Amino acid sequence: MPEKHKDLSPAYKRVLIKLSGEALMGDKAYGISPELLTQVAAQIGRAREKGVEIGMVVGGGNIFRGVSGAAHGMDRAVADQMGMLATVINALALQDAFERQGIPARVLSALEIGRMAEPFVRGRALNHLRKKRIVIFAAGTGNPFFTTDTAATLRALEIGADILFKATRVDGVYDRDPYKFKDATLFPRLNCSQILEQELRVMDAAAISLARDAHLPIMVFNMLKGNNIEKAVAGKRIGTLVLPD
Repeated sequence: MPEKHKDLSPAYKRVLIKLSGEALMGDKAYGISPELLTQVAAQIGRAREKGVEIGMVVGGGNIFRGVSGAAHGMDRAVADQMGMLATVINALALQDAFERQGIPARVLSALEIGRMAEPFVRGRALNHLRKKRIVIFAAGTGNPFFTTDTAATLRALEIGADILFKATRVDGVYDRDPYKFKDATLFPRLNCSQILEQELRVMDAAAISLARDAHLPIMVFNMLKGNNIEKAVAGKRIGTLVLPD
Protein backbone atom coordinates (compact mmCIF):
# COMPACT_ATOMS: atom_id res chain seq x y z
CA MET A 1 0.00 0.00 0.00
CA PRO A 2 1.38 3.47 -0.85
CA GLU A 3 2.04 5.80 2.03
CA LYS A 4 -0.60 8.45 2.64
CA HIS A 5 0.41 11.92 1.55
CA LYS A 6 -0.28 13.38 5.00
CA ASP A 7 2.24 11.00 6.56
CA LEU A 8 5.12 12.28 4.43
CA SER A 9 6.41 15.22 6.44
CA PRO A 10 9.34 17.02 4.77
CA ALA A 11 12.86 16.29 6.00
CA TYR A 12 14.52 19.12 4.08
CA LYS A 13 14.01 22.85 3.76
CA ARG A 14 15.37 23.24 0.23
CA VAL A 15 16.08 20.59 -2.40
CA LEU A 16 17.21 20.31 -6.00
CA ILE A 17 15.48 17.66 -8.09
CA LYS A 18 17.21 16.47 -11.27
CA LEU A 19 14.66 14.86 -13.56
CA SER A 20 15.80 12.49 -16.27
CA GLY A 21 14.63 13.62 -19.69
CA GLU A 22 14.21 9.98 -20.72
CA ALA A 23 11.94 9.36 -17.73
CA LEU A 24 9.55 12.05 -19.01
CA MET A 25 8.78 9.80 -21.98
CA GLY A 26 6.86 7.41 -19.72
CA ASP A 27 5.93 4.47 -21.92
CA LYS A 28 6.44 6.44 -25.12
CA ALA A 29 9.40 5.96 -27.44
CA TYR A 30 10.07 9.68 -27.81
CA GLY A 31 9.01 13.05 -26.46
CA ILE A 32 6.94 13.82 -23.39
CA SER A 33 4.13 11.87 -21.74
CA PRO A 34 1.50 14.46 -20.70
CA GLU A 35 0.04 12.02 -18.17
CA LEU A 36 3.40 11.43 -16.51
CA LEU A 37 4.18 15.14 -16.53
CA THR A 38 0.92 15.84 -14.73
CA GLN A 39 1.64 13.16 -12.11
CA VAL A 40 5.17 14.43 -11.47
CA ALA A 41 3.96 18.02 -11.15
CA ALA A 42 1.28 16.94 -8.66
CA GLN A 43 3.81 15.10 -6.49
CA ILE A 44 6.23 18.00 -6.46
CA GLY A 45 3.36 20.37 -5.80
CA ARG A 46 2.35 18.40 -2.72
CA ALA A 47 5.93 18.58 -1.42
CA ARG A 48 5.89 22.34 -1.96
CA GLU A 49 2.63 22.64 0.00
CA LYS A 50 4.46 21.20 3.01
CA GLY A 51 6.94 24.07 2.96
CA VAL A 52 9.81 22.61 0.92
CA GLU A 53 11.59 25.04 -1.41
CA ILE A 54 12.21 23.25 -4.70
CA GLY A 55 14.64 23.84 -7.53
CA MET A 56 14.71 21.58 -10.56
CA VAL A 57 16.96 20.67 -13.46
CA VAL A 58 15.61 18.52 -16.27
CA GLY A 59 17.60 16.64 -18.88
CA GLY A 60 16.86 16.61 -22.60
CA GLY A 61 17.52 12.99 -23.51
CA ASN A 62 13.91 12.40 -24.52
CA ILE A 63 14.44 14.89 -27.34
CA PHE A 64 18.17 15.11 -28.06
CA ARG A 65 21.41 14.07 -26.39
CA GLY A 66 24.56 16.01 -27.19
CA VAL A 67 26.88 13.05 -26.60
CA SER A 68 24.79 10.88 -28.92
CA GLY A 69 24.88 13.54 -31.62
CA ALA A 70 28.64 13.87 -31.32
CA ALA A 71 29.00 10.11 -31.55
CA HIS A 72 27.31 10.24 -34.94
CA GLY A 73 29.81 12.74 -36.33
CA MET A 74 28.27 16.04 -35.25
CA ASP A 75 30.52 18.67 -33.72
CA ARG A 76 30.30 18.17 -29.95
CA ALA A 77 29.83 21.85 -29.14
CA VAL A 78 26.96 22.14 -31.61
CA ALA A 79 25.40 18.89 -30.39
CA ASP A 80 25.57 20.10 -26.79
CA GLN A 81 23.94 23.39 -27.74
CA MET A 82 21.08 21.43 -29.28
CA GLY A 83 20.84 19.36 -26.11
CA MET A 84 20.60 22.55 -24.05
CA LEU A 85 17.67 23.70 -26.17
CA ALA A 86 16.00 20.33 -25.58
CA THR A 87 16.16 20.97 -21.84
CA VAL A 88 14.43 24.31 -22.38
CA ILE A 89 11.56 22.53 -24.13
CA ASN A 90 11.21 20.13 -21.19
CA ALA A 91 11.46 22.97 -18.67
CA LEU A 92 8.66 24.89 -20.38
CA ALA A 93 6.53 21.74 -20.44
CA LEU A 94 7.12 21.29 -16.72
CA GLN A 95 6.27 24.91 -16.01
CA ASP A 96 3.01 24.51 -17.92
CA ALA A 97 2.16 21.33 -15.99
CA PHE A 98 2.70 23.19 -12.70
CA GLU A 99 0.76 26.28 -13.73
CA ARG A 100 -2.21 24.19 -14.92
CA GLN A 101 -2.44 22.84 -11.37
CA GLY A 102 -2.18 26.28 -9.80
CA ILE A 103 1.43 25.77 -8.70
CA PRO A 104 3.64 28.83 -9.28
CA ALA A 105 6.78 27.99 -11.26
CA ARG A 106 9.48 29.91 -13.10
CA VAL A 107 11.96 28.82 -15.78
CA LEU A 108 15.43 30.34 -15.49
CA SER A 109 17.65 29.65 -18.48
CA ALA A 110 21.44 29.69 -18.68
CA LEU A 111 20.96 30.73 -22.31
CA GLU A 112 19.32 34.04 -23.15
CA ILE A 113 16.12 33.17 -25.00
CA GLY A 114 14.14 36.36 -24.74
CA ARG A 115 10.48 36.08 -23.83
CA MET A 116 10.41 32.33 -23.28
CA ALA A 117 12.23 32.23 -19.95
CA GLU A 118 13.99 34.43 -17.44
CA PRO A 119 17.79 34.55 -17.59
CA PHE A 120 19.52 32.67 -14.81
CA VAL A 121 20.58 35.03 -12.04
CA ARG A 122 21.36 33.45 -8.69
CA GLY A 123 19.73 36.21 -6.66
CA ARG A 124 16.57 36.00 -8.75
CA ALA A 125 16.43 32.22 -8.27
CA LEU A 126 16.77 32.60 -4.49
CA ASN A 127 14.04 35.24 -4.46
CA HIS A 128 11.65 32.91 -6.34
CA LEU A 129 12.44 30.09 -3.91
CA ARG A 130 11.78 32.27 -0.89
CA LYS A 131 8.40 33.12 -2.43
CA LYS A 132 7.69 29.36 -2.65
CA ARG A 133 7.82 29.26 -6.43
CA ILE A 134 9.26 26.17 -8.04
CA VAL A 135 12.36 27.16 -9.99
CA ILE A 136 13.22 25.15 -13.10
CA PHE A 137 16.79 25.68 -14.26
CA ALA A 138 17.07 25.17 -18.02
CA ALA A 139 19.88 24.98 -20.60
CA GLY A 140 22.36 23.24 -18.31
CA THR A 141 25.31 25.43 -17.40
CA GLY A 142 25.00 27.32 -20.69
CA ASN A 143 28.27 25.80 -21.89
CA PRO A 144 29.05 22.77 -24.07
CA PHE A 145 30.91 19.77 -22.65
CA PHE A 146 29.00 19.93 -19.35
CA THR A 147 26.15 17.53 -18.64
CA THR A 148 22.85 18.34 -16.96
CA ASP A 149 24.08 16.23 -14.03
CA THR A 150 26.91 18.70 -13.53
CA ALA A 151 24.44 21.57 -13.99
CA ALA A 152 22.18 20.05 -11.34
CA THR A 153 25.05 19.76 -8.86
CA LEU A 154 26.15 23.30 -9.58
CA ARG A 155 22.66 24.75 -9.17
CA ALA A 156 22.10 22.74 -5.98
CA LEU A 157 25.20 24.35 -4.49
CA GLU A 158 24.31 27.81 -5.74
CA ILE A 159 20.88 27.75 -4.09
CA GLY A 160 22.15 26.07 -0.91
CA ALA A 161 20.09 22.89 -1.33
CA ASP A 162 20.20 20.37 1.50
CA ILE A 163 20.31 17.45 -0.93
CA LEU A 164 20.32 16.65 -4.64
CA PHE A 165 17.72 14.16 -5.85
CA LYS A 166 18.34 12.36 -9.13
CA ALA A 167 14.97 11.03 -10.29
CA THR A 168 15.40 8.44 -13.04
CA ARG A 169 13.79 5.36 -14.61
CA VAL A 170 15.76 2.87 -12.47
CA ASP A 171 15.52 2.08 -8.76
CA GLY A 172 18.96 3.44 -7.87
CA VAL A 173 22.62 2.72 -8.52
CA TYR A 174 23.52 -0.81 -9.66
CA ASP A 175 26.82 -2.58 -10.13
CA ARG A 176 25.88 -2.98 -13.80
CA ASP A 177 23.08 -2.09 -16.19
CA PRO A 178 19.84 -3.60 -14.75
CA TYR A 179 18.22 -3.45 -18.20
CA LYS A 180 20.88 -5.78 -19.59
CA PHE A 181 21.63 -7.94 -16.55
CA LYS A 182 18.81 -9.39 -14.45
CA ASP A 183 21.23 -10.24 -11.63
CA ALA A 184 22.47 -6.65 -11.31
CA THR A 185 22.88 -5.64 -7.64
CA LEU A 186 21.40 -2.43 -6.23
CA PHE A 187 23.59 -0.42 -3.86
CA PRO A 188 21.51 1.09 -1.02
CA ARG A 189 24.40 3.35 0.02
CA LEU A 190 27.65 4.56 -1.56
CA ASN A 191 30.18 7.32 -1.19
CA CYS A 192 31.49 9.52 -3.97
CA SER A 193 34.94 7.93 -4.07
CA GLN A 194 33.43 4.46 -4.55
CA ILE A 195 31.48 5.74 -7.53
CA LEU A 196 34.57 7.28 -9.09
CA GLU A 197 36.83 4.30 -8.36
CA GLN A 198 34.34 1.70 -9.62
CA GLU A 199 33.26 3.92 -12.54
CA LEU A 200 29.61 3.39 -11.67
CA ARG A 201 27.22 5.05 -14.08
CA VAL A 202 25.36 7.38 -11.76
CA MET A 203 26.41 10.86 -12.76
CA ASP A 204 29.45 12.03 -14.66
CA ALA A 205 32.74 12.35 -12.81
CA ALA A 206 32.65 16.14 -12.76
CA ALA A 207 29.26 16.15 -11.00
CA ILE A 208 30.33 13.54 -8.44
CA SER A 209 33.62 15.30 -7.72
CA LEU A 210 31.83 18.61 -7.26
CA ALA A 211 29.31 17.04 -4.86
CA ARG A 212 32.10 15.32 -2.91
CA ASP A 213 34.15 18.47 -2.52
CA ALA A 214 31.10 20.47 -1.41
CA HIS A 215 29.75 17.72 0.90
CA LEU A 216 26.46 17.54 -0.98
CA PRO A 217 24.47 14.30 -0.50
CA ILE A 218 22.71 12.76 -3.50
CA MET A 219 19.79 10.37 -3.60
CA VAL A 220 19.11 8.36 -6.77
CA PHE A 221 15.68 6.78 -7.14
CA ASN A 222 12.95 5.70 -9.57
CA MET A 223 10.56 8.59 -10.22
CA LEU A 224 8.09 6.30 -11.98
CA LYS A 225 7.21 4.26 -8.89
CA GLY A 226 4.35 5.34 -6.66
CA ASN A 227 4.93 8.63 -4.87
CA ASN A 228 8.71 8.25 -4.68
CA ILE A 229 9.38 11.95 -5.16
CA GLU A 230 7.34 12.74 -2.05
CA LYS A 231 9.03 9.92 -0.16
CA ALA A 232 12.46 11.28 -1.08
CA VAL A 233 11.57 14.77 0.10
CA ALA A 234 10.29 13.23 3.34
CA GLY A 235 13.69 11.63 3.90
CA LYS A 236 12.53 8.04 3.33
CA ARG A 237 15.26 5.54 2.45
CA ILE A 238 14.57 4.68 -1.16
CA GLY A 239 16.92 4.04 -4.03
CA THR A 240 20.59 4.76 -3.39
CA LEU A 241 21.98 7.37 -1.03
CA VAL A 242 25.32 8.78 -2.16
CA LEU A 243 27.30 10.49 0.57
CA PRO A 244 30.51 12.53 0.49
CA ASP A 245 33.55 10.62 1.68
